[in-house]
Amino acid sequence: MNRRRCATAAITLVCALTVPASTGQAFAAPEPPPASRAGAAEDAPKKSLEEVRQEIEALYRKAASATDAYNLAEEQADKQSAEIVKLAQEIVKGQARIDDLKNRAGAAARAQYRDGGLPPEARLVLTDDPQLFLDGAGRIQQGQKATRDLLGELTRTQADLAAYTKDASAQWRKLEANRVKQAKARKEINSRIAAAKKIEDKLEKEQRERLLQLERNAEYKAQTAWLSSGVLKEISRSASPQGKKAVQFATAQIGKPYVWGAEGPGSYDCSGLTSQAWSAAGKGIPRTSQEQWRLLPRIEIKDLRPGDLIIYHADASHVGMYIGDGAIVHAPRPGRNVTITGAGSMAILGVVRPDK
Repeated sequence: MNRRRCATAAITLVCALTVPASTGQAFAAPEPPPASRAGAAEDAPKKSLEEVRQEIEALYRKAASATDAYNLAEEQADKQSAEIVKLAQEIVKGQARIDDLKNRAGAAARAQYRDGGLPPEARLVLTDDPQLFLDGAGRIQQGQKATRDLLGELTRTQADLAAYTKDASAQWRKLEANRVKQAKARKEINSRIAAAKKIEDKLEKEQRERLLQLERNAEYKAQTAWLSSGVLKEISRSASPQGKKAVQFATAQIGKPYVWGAEGPGSYDCSGLTSQAWSAAGKGIPRTSQEQWRLLPRIEIKDLRPGDLIIYHADASHVGMYIGDGAIVHAPRPGRNVTITGAGSMAILGVVRPDK
Protein backbone atom coordinates (compact mmCIF):
# COMPACT_ATOMS: atom_id res chain seq x y z
CA MET A 1 0.00 0.00 0.00
CA ASN A 2 2.82 2.42 0.89
CA ARG A 3 4.62 1.62 -2.38
CA ARG A 4 1.41 2.39 -4.28
CA ARG A 5 1.03 5.70 -2.39
CA CYS A 6 4.66 6.59 -3.08
CA ALA A 7 4.22 5.76 -6.77
CA THR A 8 1.06 7.86 -6.97
CA ALA A 9 2.79 10.77 -5.24
CA ALA A 10 5.82 10.48 -7.52
CA ILE A 11 3.59 10.59 -10.63
CA THR A 12 1.81 13.63 -9.17
CA LEU A 13 5.14 15.35 -8.58
CA VAL A 14 6.39 14.61 -12.09
CA CYS A 15 3.17 16.01 -13.53
CA ALA A 16 3.47 19.10 -11.35
CA LEU A 17 7.04 19.72 -12.53
CA THR A 18 6.31 19.17 -16.22
CA VAL A 19 2.87 20.72 -16.76
CA PRO A 20 3.02 23.96 -18.80
CA ALA A 21 2.17 27.21 -17.06
CA SER A 22 -1.38 28.47 -17.27
CA THR A 23 -2.26 30.73 -20.18
CA GLY A 24 -4.23 32.84 -17.72
CA GLN A 25 -7.55 32.10 -19.42
CA ALA A 26 -10.45 33.24 -17.26
CA PHE A 27 -13.39 30.99 -16.45
CA ALA A 28 -16.62 32.37 -15.14
CA ALA A 29 -17.81 30.98 -11.83
CA PRO A 30 -21.18 29.20 -12.13
CA GLU A 31 -24.11 31.57 -12.13
CA PRO A 32 -26.58 31.34 -9.26
CA PRO A 33 -30.13 30.32 -10.21
CA PRO A 34 -32.41 33.24 -11.18
CA ALA A 35 -34.42 32.89 -7.98
CA SER A 36 -31.35 33.71 -5.89
CA ARG A 37 -30.58 36.99 -7.68
CA ALA A 38 -31.71 40.23 -6.17
CA GLY A 39 -31.15 43.88 -7.01
CA ALA A 40 -27.55 44.84 -7.66
CA ALA A 41 -26.45 41.19 -7.48
CA GLU A 42 -27.52 40.87 -11.10
CA ASP A 43 -24.87 43.39 -12.10
CA ALA A 44 -22.08 41.83 -9.99
CA PRO A 45 -19.06 40.97 -12.16
CA LYS A 46 -18.29 37.31 -12.65
CA LYS A 47 -15.08 36.03 -11.10
CA SER A 48 -12.52 34.23 -13.17
CA LEU A 49 -11.63 30.72 -12.10
CA GLU A 50 -8.19 32.01 -11.08
CA GLU A 51 -9.85 34.54 -8.77
CA VAL A 52 -11.97 31.73 -7.36
CA ARG A 53 -8.80 29.67 -6.79
CA GLN A 54 -7.15 32.55 -4.95
CA GLU A 55 -10.24 33.08 -2.80
CA ILE A 56 -10.38 29.40 -1.86
CA GLU A 57 -6.65 29.38 -1.13
CA ALA A 58 -7.01 32.41 1.13
CA LEU A 59 -9.81 30.73 3.09
CA TYR A 60 -7.77 27.57 3.58
CA ARG A 61 -4.75 29.65 4.61
CA LYS A 62 -6.84 31.33 7.30
CA ALA A 63 -8.16 27.95 8.38
CA ALA A 64 -4.56 26.69 8.65
CA SER A 65 -3.61 29.64 10.82
CA ALA A 66 -6.61 29.01 13.06
CA THR A 67 -5.68 25.31 13.19
CA ASP A 68 -2.26 26.27 14.54
CA ALA A 69 -3.95 28.40 17.22
CA TYR A 70 -6.24 25.48 18.10
CA ASN A 71 -3.39 22.98 18.28
CA LEU A 72 -1.29 25.30 20.46
CA ALA A 73 -4.21 25.92 22.84
CA GLU A 74 -4.83 22.18 23.03
CA GLU A 75 -1.16 21.47 23.77
CA GLN A 76 -1.08 24.12 26.48
CA ALA A 77 -4.36 22.85 27.96
CA ASP A 78 -2.92 19.34 28.18
CA LYS A 79 0.15 20.66 30.01
CA GLN A 80 -1.97 22.72 32.39
CA SER A 81 -4.24 19.76 33.12
CA ALA A 82 -1.18 17.67 33.98
CA GLU A 83 0.17 20.48 36.17
CA ILE A 84 -3.16 20.78 38.01
CA VAL A 85 -3.12 17.03 38.73
CA LYS A 86 0.46 17.30 40.02
CA LEU A 87 -0.42 20.28 42.23
CA ALA A 88 -3.50 18.48 43.55
CA GLN A 89 -1.30 15.56 44.57
CA GLU A 90 1.08 17.95 46.36
CA ILE A 91 -1.87 19.58 48.15
CA VAL A 92 -3.05 16.18 49.40
CA LYS A 93 0.45 15.29 50.62
CA GLY A 94 0.84 18.71 52.25
CA GLN A 95 -2.45 18.40 54.09
CA ALA A 96 -1.48 14.92 55.33
CA ARG A 97 1.82 16.34 56.58
CA ILE A 98 0.05 19.14 58.43
CA ASP A 99 -2.33 16.63 60.05
CA ASP A 100 0.65 14.56 61.18
CA LEU A 101 2.45 17.57 62.65
CA LYS A 102 -0.69 18.67 64.47
CA ASN A 103 -1.13 15.18 65.90
CA ARG A 104 2.44 15.21 67.18
CA ALA A 105 1.96 18.65 68.73
CA GLY A 106 -1.27 17.44 70.35
CA ALA A 107 0.45 14.36 71.73
CA ALA A 108 3.10 16.57 73.36
CA ALA A 109 0.40 18.75 74.93
CA ARG A 110 -1.47 15.72 76.26
CA ALA A 111 1.71 14.32 77.78
CA GLN A 112 2.31 17.61 79.57
CA TYR A 113 -1.26 17.53 80.90
CA ARG A 114 -0.78 14.00 82.25
CA ASP A 115 2.33 15.19 84.12
CA GLY A 116 0.23 17.57 86.16
CA GLY A 117 -0.03 20.43 83.81
CA LEU A 118 3.24 21.97 85.03
CA PRO A 119 5.76 22.99 82.38
CA PRO A 120 9.14 21.20 82.58
CA GLU A 121 10.85 24.40 83.75
CA ALA A 122 8.57 24.64 86.80
CA ARG A 123 9.11 20.99 87.76
CA LEU A 124 12.86 21.46 87.41
CA VAL A 125 12.87 24.36 89.89
CA LEU A 126 11.17 22.16 92.49
CA THR A 127 13.87 19.45 92.49
CA ASP A 128 16.65 19.54 95.08
CA ASP A 129 18.86 16.93 93.36
CA PRO A 130 21.72 18.68 91.48
CA GLN A 131 22.22 15.77 89.01
CA LEU A 132 18.53 15.61 88.24
CA PHE A 133 18.58 19.37 87.74
CA LEU A 134 21.44 19.14 85.19
CA ASP A 135 19.89 16.18 83.38
CA GLY A 136 16.53 17.93 83.30
CA ALA A 137 18.03 21.14 81.95
CA GLY A 138 19.51 19.21 79.02
CA ARG A 139 16.21 17.49 78.25
CA ILE A 140 14.36 20.82 78.45
CA GLN A 141 16.73 22.35 75.89
CA GLN A 142 16.27 19.35 73.61
CA GLY A 143 12.51 19.50 74.05
CA GLN A 144 12.39 23.21 73.34
CA LYS A 145 14.41 22.71 70.16
CA ALA A 146 12.15 19.85 69.08
CA THR A 147 9.11 22.05 69.71
CA ARG A 148 10.58 24.94 67.70
CA ASP A 149 11.47 22.55 64.87
CA LEU A 150 7.97 21.08 64.91
CA LEU A 151 6.33 24.51 64.80
CA GLY A 152 8.74 25.69 62.10
CA GLU A 153 7.99 22.67 59.94
CA LEU A 154 4.27 23.14 60.46
CA THR A 155 4.55 26.80 59.37
CA ARG A 156 6.59 25.89 56.27
CA THR A 157 4.19 23.11 55.30
CA GLN A 158 1.22 25.45 55.65
CA ALA A 159 3.00 28.02 53.46
CA ASP A 160 3.76 25.36 50.84
CA LEU A 161 0.14 24.23 50.89
CA ALA A 162 -1.05 27.81 50.34
CA ALA A 163 1.42 28.21 47.43
CA TYR A 164 0.27 24.92 45.83
CA THR A 165 -3.36 26.01 46.13
CA LYS A 166 -2.59 29.41 44.58
CA ASP A 167 -0.66 27.80 41.70
CA ALA A 168 -3.47 25.33 41.08
CA SER A 169 -5.97 28.19 40.87
CA ALA A 170 -3.72 30.06 38.41
CA GLN A 171 -3.29 26.95 36.25
CA TRP A 172 -7.05 26.40 36.29
CA ARG A 173 -7.64 29.96 35.03
CA LYS A 174 -5.10 29.39 32.24
CA LEU A 175 -6.78 26.11 31.37
CA GLU A 176 -10.15 27.81 31.08
CA ALA A 177 -8.64 30.60 28.95
CA ASN A 178 -7.11 28.05 26.58
CA ARG A 179 -10.41 26.22 26.33
CA VAL A 180 -11.99 29.49 25.24
CA LYS A 181 -9.21 29.93 22.65
CA GLN A 182 -9.80 26.38 21.41
CA ALA A 183 -13.52 26.98 21.01
CA LYS A 184 -12.91 30.25 19.14
CA ALA A 185 -10.31 28.66 16.85
CA ARG A 186 -12.55 25.64 16.21
CA LYS A 187 -15.39 27.96 15.17
CA GLU A 188 -13.12 29.92 12.82
CA ILE A 189 -11.66 26.76 11.28
CA ASN A 190 -15.06 25.27 10.56
CA SER A 191 -16.29 28.60 9.21
CA ARG A 192 -13.36 29.03 6.79
CA ILE A 193 -13.49 25.43 5.58
CA ALA A 194 -17.25 25.59 5.11
CA ALA A 195 -16.91 28.82 3.11
CA ALA A 196 -14.26 27.28 0.86
CA LYS A 197 -16.29 24.10 0.33
CA LYS A 198 -19.38 26.17 -0.47
CA ILE A 199 -17.49 27.91 -3.26
CA GLU A 200 -16.08 24.63 -4.57
CA ASP A 201 -19.48 22.92 -4.46
CA LYS A 202 -20.92 25.57 -6.79
CA LEU A 203 -18.41 24.65 -9.47
CA GLU A 204 -19.22 22.21 -12.24
CA LYS A 205 -17.09 19.08 -12.56
CA GLU A 206 -15.16 20.55 -15.49
CA GLN A 207 -14.50 23.75 -13.56
CA ARG A 208 -13.24 21.79 -10.53
CA GLU A 209 -10.82 19.95 -12.80
CA ARG A 210 -9.62 23.26 -14.23
CA LEU A 211 -9.32 24.62 -10.70
CA LEU A 212 -7.05 21.72 -9.74
CA GLN A 213 -5.00 22.38 -12.86
CA LEU A 214 -4.64 26.03 -11.88
CA GLU A 215 -3.39 24.95 -8.44
CA ARG A 216 -0.77 22.75 -10.08
CA ASN A 217 0.21 25.53 -12.47
CA ALA A 218 0.71 27.94 -9.56
CA GLU A 219 2.84 25.37 -7.72
CA TYR A 220 4.83 24.66 -10.89
CA LYS A 221 5.50 28.35 -11.47
CA ALA A 222 6.69 28.88 -7.89
CA GLN A 223 8.80 25.70 -7.92
CA THR A 224 10.41 26.62 -11.24
CA ALA A 225 11.34 30.06 -9.94
CA TRP A 226 12.82 28.50 -6.80
CA LEU A 227 14.89 25.97 -8.74
CA SER A 228 16.00 28.65 -11.19
CA SER A 229 17.65 30.46 -8.29
CA GLY A 230 20.27 27.69 -8.24
CA VAL A 231 19.40 26.66 -4.73
CA LEU A 232 19.84 22.92 -5.43
CA LYS A 233 23.49 23.48 -6.38
CA GLU A 234 24.15 24.40 -2.76
CA ILE A 235 22.17 21.52 -1.30
CA SER A 236 24.14 18.29 -1.33
CA ARG A 237 23.99 17.01 2.24
CA SER A 238 22.76 13.65 3.41
CA ALA A 239 20.18 13.19 6.14
CA SER A 240 21.24 12.39 9.68
CA PRO A 241 20.30 8.93 11.04
CA GLN A 242 17.34 10.49 12.88
CA GLY A 243 16.45 12.53 9.80
CA LYS A 244 16.29 9.37 7.69
CA LYS A 245 13.87 7.78 10.18
CA ALA A 246 11.72 10.93 10.14
CA VAL A 247 11.61 10.95 6.32
CA GLN A 248 10.74 7.23 6.24
CA PHE A 249 7.84 7.80 8.62
CA ALA A 250 6.53 10.88 6.79
CA THR A 251 6.67 9.31 3.31
CA ALA A 252 4.92 6.18 4.64
CA GLN A 253 1.88 8.38 5.36
CA ILE A 254 1.47 9.43 1.71
CA GLY A 255 -2.13 9.09 0.58
CA LYS A 256 -3.66 9.60 4.03
CA PRO A 257 -6.16 12.49 4.25
CA TYR A 258 -5.58 15.91 5.76
CA VAL A 259 -7.76 16.49 8.83
CA TRP A 260 -7.21 19.60 10.92
CA GLY A 261 -5.92 18.85 14.41
CA ALA A 262 -5.06 15.24 13.47
CA GLU A 263 -1.84 13.53 14.53
CA GLY A 264 -2.36 10.13 12.95
CA PRO A 265 -2.38 7.33 12.48
CA GLY A 266 -5.18 7.57 9.92
CA SER A 267 -4.97 11.29 9.09
CA TYR A 268 -2.80 14.34 9.71
CA ASP A 269 -2.62 18.09 9.51
CA CYS A 270 0.66 19.64 8.37
CA SER A 271 2.40 19.97 11.74
CA GLY A 272 0.78 16.80 13.04
CA LEU A 273 2.66 14.95 10.29
CA THR A 274 6.05 16.57 10.96
CA SER A 275 5.83 16.32 14.76
CA GLN A 276 4.83 12.65 14.64
CA ALA A 277 7.55 11.88 12.08
CA TRP A 278 10.24 13.30 14.33
CA SER A 279 8.68 11.64 17.37
CA ALA A 280 8.99 8.32 15.53
CA ALA A 281 12.65 9.18 14.97
CA GLY A 282 13.12 9.63 18.72
CA LYS A 283 13.06 13.44 18.82
CA GLY A 284 10.18 15.34 20.38
CA ILE A 285 9.43 18.70 18.75
CA PRO A 286 6.69 21.35 19.20
CA ARG A 287 3.25 20.41 17.91
CA THR A 288 2.48 23.44 15.72
CA SER A 289 4.27 24.92 12.72
CA GLN A 290 4.42 28.33 14.41
CA GLU A 291 6.03 26.85 17.54
CA GLN A 292 8.37 24.77 15.38
CA TRP A 293 9.49 27.99 13.69
CA ARG A 294 9.79 29.84 16.99
CA LEU A 295 11.61 27.21 19.04
CA LEU A 296 13.64 24.95 16.74
CA PRO A 297 17.16 25.87 15.51
CA ARG A 298 17.06 27.77 12.22
CA ILE A 299 19.41 27.09 9.34
CA GLU A 300 20.14 28.63 5.94
CA ILE A 301 18.37 27.16 2.93
CA LYS A 302 21.76 26.38 1.37
CA ASP A 303 22.42 24.05 4.32
CA LEU A 304 19.14 22.17 3.79
CA ARG A 305 19.22 18.38 4.18
CA PRO A 306 16.51 15.66 4.19
CA GLY A 307 14.53 15.66 7.43
CA ASP A 308 14.70 19.43 7.87
CA LEU A 309 11.40 21.27 8.14
CA ILE A 310 10.52 24.08 5.74
CA ILE A 311 8.17 26.66 7.23
CA TYR A 312 5.86 28.49 4.83
CA HIS A 313 4.04 31.82 4.66
CA ALA A 314 4.65 34.96 6.69
CA ASP A 315 2.57 33.68 9.62
CA ALA A 316 4.38 30.29 9.71
CA SER A 317 1.02 28.58 9.19
CA HIS A 318 2.30 25.65 7.12
CA VAL A 319 5.18 23.18 7.30
CA GLY A 320 6.56 20.41 5.15
CA MET A 321 9.49 18.00 5.50
CA TYR A 322 12.31 18.21 2.98
CA ILE A 323 13.05 14.80 1.45
CA GLY A 324 15.73 15.77 -1.10
CA ASP A 325 15.88 16.63 -4.80
CA GLY A 326 13.94 19.84 -4.27
CA ALA A 327 10.83 18.14 -2.88
CA ILE A 328 8.88 17.99 0.37
CA VAL A 329 6.29 15.64 1.84
CA HIS A 330 3.41 17.47 3.49
CA ALA A 331 -0.27 17.43 4.41
CA PRO A 332 -1.62 20.26 2.19
CA ARG A 333 -5.14 21.21 3.32
CA PRO A 334 -8.69 19.88 3.80
CA GLY A 335 -9.78 17.87 0.79
CA ARG A 336 -6.22 16.82 -0.05
CA ASN A 337 -4.04 13.90 1.00
CA VAL A 338 -0.48 13.70 2.30
CA THR A 339 1.67 14.02 -0.81
CA ILE A 340 4.99 15.07 -2.34
CA THR A 341 5.39 18.46 -3.98
CA GLY A 342 8.10 20.94 -4.86
CA ALA A 343 9.78 22.55 -1.85
CA GLY A 344 9.56 25.94 -3.54
CA SER A 345 5.91 25.64 -4.54
CA MET A 346 4.84 27.91 -1.66
CA ALA A 347 6.29 31.04 -0.10
CA ILE A 348 9.19 29.88 2.11
CA LEU A 349 9.61 31.64 5.44
CA GLY A 350 12.62 29.63 6.57
CA VAL A 351 14.06 26.27 7.56
CA VAL A 352 14.46 24.60 10.97
CA ARG A 353 16.44 21.52 11.99
CA PRO A 354 15.01 19.42 14.82
CA ASP A 355 18.21 17.45 15.48
CA LYS A 356 20.72 20.30 15.31
